[in-house]
This record gives sequence, C-alpha cells and structure tokens, in this order.
Amino acid sequence: MAPTTVPLEQLVNEWLRLDPNPITRDEIRRLWDHQQIDELEQRMRTRIEFGTAGLRGKMEAGWARMNDLIVIQASQGLCAYVLRSIPEASIRGVVVGHDHRHNSERWASLTAQVFISNNIKVYFHRGFVHTPLVPFSMKKLNAACGVMITASHNPKDDNGYKVYWENAVQIIAPHDVGIAESILQNLEPRIGHMSDVYTSPLCIDCSDSMKQSYFTLIRGLVMTKVAHSPAKFVNTSMHGVSDPFISEAFRQVGFAPCIPVEKQRLPDPNFPTVKFPNPEEKGALVIGFLHSVFRSNVRSGKDLAISEATASGADYVLAQDPDADRFTAAERGADGLWFLFTGDQLGALFADHVLGKYKATGKPLSKLAMIASTVSSKMVEAMARVEGFKFVDCLTGFKFIGNTALDLVAAGYEVPFGYEEAIGFMFGPEIRDKDGVAATVMFAELVAEVRRRGLTVHEYLEELYQRWGEPFSLCPYLSILTEIRRYGYFETKNSYFICSDPVTIDRIFWGIRHSQESDSTIHYPSSIAGLAVNSVIDLTAGYGYDSTNAPSYQPRLPLSSGHMVQFRAQSTDDPSIKIVLTIRTSGTEPKIKYYLEGSATDRQELARILNLIVKDLAEVWMKASEHGLRSP
Repeated sequence: MAPTTVPLEQLVNEWLRLDPNPITRDEIRRLWDHQQIDELEQRMRTRIEFGTAGLRGKMEAGWARMNDLIVIQASQGLCAYVLRSIPEASIRGVVVGHDHRHNSERWASLTAQVFISNNIKVYFHRGFVHTPLVPFSMKKLNAACGVMITASHNPKDDNGYKVYWENAVQIIAPHDVGIAESILQNLEPRIGHMSDVYTSPLCIDCSDSMKQSYFTLIRGLVMTKVAHSPAKFVNTSMHGVSDPFISEAFRQVGFAPCIPVEKQRLPDPNFPTVKFPNPEEKGALVIGFLHSVFRSNVRSGKDLAISEATASGADYVLAQDPDADRFTAAERGADGLWFLFTGDQLGALFADHVLGKYKATGKPLSKLAMIASTVSSKMVEAMARVEGFKFVDCLTGFKFIGNTALDLVAAGYEVPFGYEEAIGFMFGPEIRDKDGVAATVMFAELVAEVRRRGLTVHEYLEELYQRWGEPFSLCPYLSILTEIRRYGYFETKNSYFICSDPVTIDRIFWGIRHSQESDSTIHYPSSIAGLAVNSVIDLTAGYGYDSTNAPSYQPRLPLSSGHMVQFRAQSTDDPSIKIVLTIRTSGTEPKIKYYLEGSATDRQELARILNLIVKDLAEVWMKASEHGLRSP
C-alpha cells in the first residue's frame, strides 16, 4: 500500500481522499500542515498488517493504525473473499460482535454496513458481548464468518478486528493471506449511512437468543451434584464485559453470586484502576493483561481484588480479561497469603477435572483427546501417556488449537479440553476458542469438587504432582505390593532475553544450530547443564532429531515464521529428570523468549537443575554477555 518509494505527500493526499471520517481526516491534515514528518512517517509509510489474528493496533489516523477507513477496507476485502470462497455465504450470513472499547460499537456497525451493502445477512450482537460468543453464535447459526471488534487485554488506546472462518475458528493460512490480498483490491470505501445497520431487513439482532443458548451450554458443562459450594468467590471483570456473563452463569448452575470488585465491575474503556504491563513480564506468572492484578501484590494484599477478598473473607479471587476470553484465579492460604495459579497449573487442574468427568461416562479413553500449545506444560502429555488418552500439541494460539481440535474430531476423537499457558482454556465441542466465562465456572466447580474431599485447589494440585497409582503385584505369585508415581512434579521457568538487533538474533540462533563452529553443517548442542539432549524440533529450519527415530525427520508441526527451536533432554544419572526447552523470537517485541519446564520425582533436585539450565542457556548457548543481551 505504501512502499518506501512513494512520496509521503502522496500517501497523505490519498488518505485525505479516502477517509470518510472528518476527525481522523483533519488529524492527518494538521500533522501535514505542521510538517510533523517523523510522526507521519510512522503512521503513513506502512500499512497495518492483516494476519491470523486479524488486525490490532493503536486507534489513530493513518495507514498503520486502527480507524474507520482501515475497518471499512478490511471489511470490504473480507466480504469479497468470503463471497468468492464460501458457497451460499449471502444466505448463511456473518456474525458481528463488539466489546466496550473506544470505537468498538462504531466499528462493528461499519463492518455490518459493508456486508449488508453486499446483500449479505448480518447477525448483529447489539450491546457488549464477550469474544467467545461470536464463534459460538457462528456455529449455532451456521454463519459463513464472524468478526469481533476487540483488542482483548491490550492497552486502552488499542483496538482490533478479529476474524473467524466458517468453521467458527480463528483464521489460519491460507485465508489470512487471501483476505490480506483481497483488502488491497478493495480500498475504495463503498458504504451507505450508519442507520442502515439498524433498519435493514438483512440485519438480525441475535444477542438474546444466542445468550440463552450459551447459558444452556454452560449448564451442560457442570455436574449438578457438585453445583452448590460453600466457597466464597470475589470476581474482577477488569473494567471489561464479563460481569453480567459471570453473574448469570453462576445463577444458572446454582452457585451463590460472586462478590464483585465494584471499582472494576462495570465496562470502562479507560481501565482507570489498572496499570497495563507488558503481557509476558516475568514469564508465566504475568501473561496477559489481567495477571498484572496480582503480580506485585499477591503477598501484600494491596490490589483491589485481593483487598476485597481479604476484607470479605473470600477463599478465591477469580478474574477475566476485558473481553472475557481469558481466566485466572488466586487462592487464599491458611497463612492468609494469596497463591496465584499459573496458566500451566490451571491447565493441569482442568485437564484432570475433565478426565475425571470423561471416565465417569464409561466411554473408552482411546477416543479421548486433549490439546495444548507446544510451549505449554507437558504435564497433560504425561497424563495422556499414563491414562491412555491421546495428547496433541500444536503451535501457540487458539487458531491452531481450535483447528487441531476439529481435525481430531474428524478423526473420531472427542476433544473436551485444550489450553495454552497464556491463561486460555477451551471446554467442550461448541466453542473451539478460549472462553474465560466457561473457565471461571469450571474452576468454581473444581473448587466444590475438591472441597468435598476436604482439600483446597492448591492442595489438590500438590496431590496431582504426588499422585500414586493403584498398588500392583511385582509377581503374580507374591503378595508384595509396591506403588508407582503417576505424573511427577512439573515446574516451569519462563522468561526472555531482550535484543533489538535482528542481526544479533540471527547470529545467536545460527550458533545454536552450529554448536561445532568449525563445521558448517547443522549440529545442535548435545547437552545442557549436564543433561543429554535427546530430541530437537526446529520449526524454522524444518528439521528435527530424535534419538528414538532416524537422525533426521520432518517436524510434525507447521513451520514458524520466526526462529523457534524446541529441545528435550534427560539426566543420565536420574532418568526421572526430564526437561523441555523452547526458544523462540517474538513477532511483536525485541525479545528472545524461552519456555523451560522440567519434571522429576524430587522437587528440590528439579529446581536446582532448572536454575543450572537457565544459567547454561544464558552463558553458553546465548552468549548473553558477548551479545549484550539483557534479562528482565
């Protein structure tokens, strides 16, 4: 749209010609009149990229920002692509929803306008909805595609345009590329008046009926025999849209109402009580917008949610991010201190909970499957190996988790659960996306279930780490019994190195792939911190090594657009000690991220080994001092 050879003035004039919004048009005109060239270069030189997450960025005038013109052009390109690609798209229609952010309702209306102007039926969610309601509605209504206007947990100045394909899952290749190309072919705005959205017979308000169906789904997830719990919950909506959904969901399944954090209960696009951090500060403990709720205040009790829970005598704090597709929780200990569950810990707890429900049905475990992103904990994989169900990992993001679930269903499996460590959880067959409301209800059910056994959730997590299987006889002729450890301890240490130089990053990964510097062929490191590397999956080079297979094979997962290499290693002295280390570049930040998880029968020894691996990773593999890398 805006190659470097195009004069800036031409880019400005084209914006002024096309932008139908007088406010953003004048914004660019003032910048040009005052010759604010650097600012204009940032906003006008490159076009905001449409990818598998759709669009997301700062709300300002300019080709590189989120605004009316960008939303109109994106909708026109999407509309044209849908009409070309999906049979009977006009009849099947599209679903459009929005959250409470600045411009969300307006951009949802603009999106609907574009589809209506092309004689496509629009199922429009009037009022604020949480993101999972869009894919849920799509499946119920058999819609051709869906659009949710939200920026999830981004800062208040951002907004986004999230696209779901006809399978009610976020778009993946090749549709992302096809839609991006179609947008560039449909840049001239062609829409009528905003009022057409509400008066057109092609616009159908589906909010009430879809919400009723959604709460029927929620009721079906919960076992009524444990629906009543003496636990007391405080819930924070983080100034987002979740409060009415959580309140109604708890009412529907029979739980006592949560105590809301009043200062954060109502939707507020300015998020006045929340200081937004980087989404992945401090690794797995601060992933996503809402983990900042607890980051520095878990022990001090100064946070609003923690303070409310402490004052009210609550046992648990529940939290959803602003568009309510993510969830996290904290538990008050006997000492009065609060324990924040990580995404991986919640993933293990939920997986075990779902597994128990599945077993109760009497269905064969060979037909059960669960999914996690490849950088998430391997504890669910260990569960699958012991229990006999299928586990599949996939690339990070629910666009991959959702599509993997559909593939497994097509292969004859039932897929009641999937998750990623970034506090996203998927339950049941009706929504193949993360759902913070469903996760909240499932966590409350889990609390009720473990309380029946006299445990807290944290105690139950420890039990999972230490769980023993049924006694078995060492010899059929002897009565000597022994016990086997089932899952073992799992511990994660996720963090990153800061590096803003792409050349240095490439050099670092070249060094990892060529550990024998005198040889130009690929040689990955054979050990780390004394553990023997027995598996490598390089999703950039498309190469892998597994000591149990041939030396070279094609990785099962699709290739990554950035650097991404995963190593598995094991102690030769204590085979119970195993680690998985994934190193990848960030697509949006100047970082090399690492995801490290270990499992062992001895927790103290595991912690020691993980610390040594982090040290080895920095000093030997990354050569952090030599390359000027910084750690948080």
